Amino acid sequence: MPPGELEGALNSLYRSYQRSFEHWERELAGRGEPPPVFIVVCPNTVVSKLVYDWIAGGEVADTSAHRAGYLPLLSNIIDGRPISRPRTILVDSAQLESGESMKADFKAVAAVEIETFKAELRARGRGTDADNLTDEDLLREVMNTVGKPGKLGGDVRCVVSVSMLTEGWDANTVTHILGIRAFGSQLLCEQVVGRGLRRRSYDIDPETGKFAPEYANIYGVPFAFIPSDRPMKDTVPLGPPDYVQSVEGREHLRITFPKLDGYRVELPDEFLADSVDEAPPFPIGPSTVPTRTEIADVVGGAETDVDDSIADARTQKVAYCLAAQLLKAQFAVLDGASPVWQFPRLVEICSAWLKRCTEVAPGYSIGLLLSRAELRARAVEAIYNVITVQSGNRRETIRPILRAADPVGDTGSVFFATRKQVEATEKSEVSHVVLDGRGGNTWEQLLANACERDEDVAAYVKNDRLGFTIPYIHAGRAHNYIPDFLVRLVRAPGEAFDRTLIVEVSGSQKSPGPTIEKATTARDRWCVAVNNHGGFGRWGYVEITEMVGVRERLADAIAALYADQPIIGDPDLLDIDKLWRGERAAS
Repeated sequence: MPPGELEGALNSLYRSYQRSFEHWERELAGRGEPPPVFIVVCPNTVVSKLVYDWIAGGEVADTSAHRAGYLPLLSNIIDGRPISRPRTILVDSAQLESGESMKADFKAVAAVEIETFKAELRARGRGTDADNLTDEDLLREVMNTVGKPGKLGGDVRCVVSVSMLTEGWDANTVTHILGIRAFGSQLLCEQVVGRGLRRRSYDIDPETGKFAPEYANIYGVPFAFIPSDRPMKDTVPLGPPDYVQSVEGREHLRITFPKLDGYRVELPDEFLADSVDEAPPFPIGPSTVPTRTEIADVVGGAETDVDDSIADARTQKVAYCLAAQLLKAQFAVLDGASPVWQFPRLVEICSAWLKRCTEVAPGYSIGLLLSRAELRARAVEAIYNVITVQSGNRRETIRPILRAADPVGDTGSVFFATRKQVEATEKSEVSHVVLDGRGGNTWEQLLANACERDEDVAAYVKNDRLGFTIPYIHAGRAHNYIPDFLVRLVRAPGEAFDRTLIVEVSGSQKSPGPTIEKATTARDRWCVAVNNHGGFGRWGYVEITEMVGVRERLADAIAALYADQPIIGDPDLLDIDKLWRGERAAS
């Protein structure tokens, strides 16, 4: 699922492409001209594969069915079946090496073009190569001949690529370009623009005596079209870096931590209840679903793109869709399968939530939950938050999913150079605390000083390049949260396990949506899962949001961790009695 901004940009640019395509069908197709071409420039092969699958469609996992792409004119799946000549191609290093785009039916349909390509190779003295063409060779030829009638790429409408800027590519049918990657130089920006500057027609307009204007729509590439001619300032040489490393002889200060890929919910068989009446409203309107885009052209007039594809849908159909995604995304039993027996109840909860909580603005429809992936993901999260379990002898339990090849990390192998401000340490195995931000971070400095002075702190470390992350979901997308500090406490008398506090500072200075989700996940999912595991000691989480009283806030959090208060997670989800006061504590 692409991010909301990317999905919106693709849909908006596609609507403009539809108008260019209609003009091509009306004016140019009858004369044998190739269709207009839509280009997406991606930062890496992971993103390019995600965008390609979303645009072109593909096979449904573990089935023989096919899913159509979300942009119909560019989809390679029509009426549930793949077409012989692909409309959209993926060109990157991984795809070139695999040659997966070269299906057998494409080779059969394009036999004439392939023989023409072989004849051209022989004419250039490459007869041996012509007789041993690989799928990689054919895919490169498809890309190189996009926009050329009678060639392998003549019918291609969309190219999703990573390294296209470095290719000698001269298609003159490009009308729409979406740049997803960040461009660090003026030259790269100009190269992107250059993909759309190759003229399609050199016919003179009889009325003006000049070439007729041709336009290309370019999204997502901020640049100055004409470079500045102001003199550049001399650069100041950088000073020597500080080396942050694990200090030999401080092994007793080592902090060990688990590395999680996610969480497994062991769902009890009991009845699922809900608190829909207490849930906040869920708006569907201009504040959550943009339907209007103002496009300011570099050359030519401004344009307003309006999304008129908002379709209505029955509430029950939307409820079924939300329940299916909720079952797949949020629930699992021990073997990883979905508890399908809970689906009817989930449909009931989703229907109630749709009727009582959604606020649909005039001109909008509840059907947008089906067509907007990010909006649907946010709705699934909201519904999950109102579900509770009426349990008898069993409770819902969260377990950690440890990384298979790298389940445990520690502070014993840190080494990197930095030019940020640093503070030397004594209670940490790592030599320095690196202060983030311009000119350092006063909050982090205060917390480090508090850790050095607190008698209950056995060791601490700034979480910088340790590999310690907390996986969480926000707006339907997976993220990794990197908290600021890990603080290991002095063991309490009689305890055979360590207690470790995760500390986040300056939380109130960050975006409230992700910050709340990070804190909730860290305390009520990560800490709960790790504490239920029982093999990594006791963990707690605290967020310090005020600079005044940092030492007091840290002392309160330490006391709460010693006392097993809710700082270690939601008490209803913890198995503390079973795992710690029983066999785990005894071991």
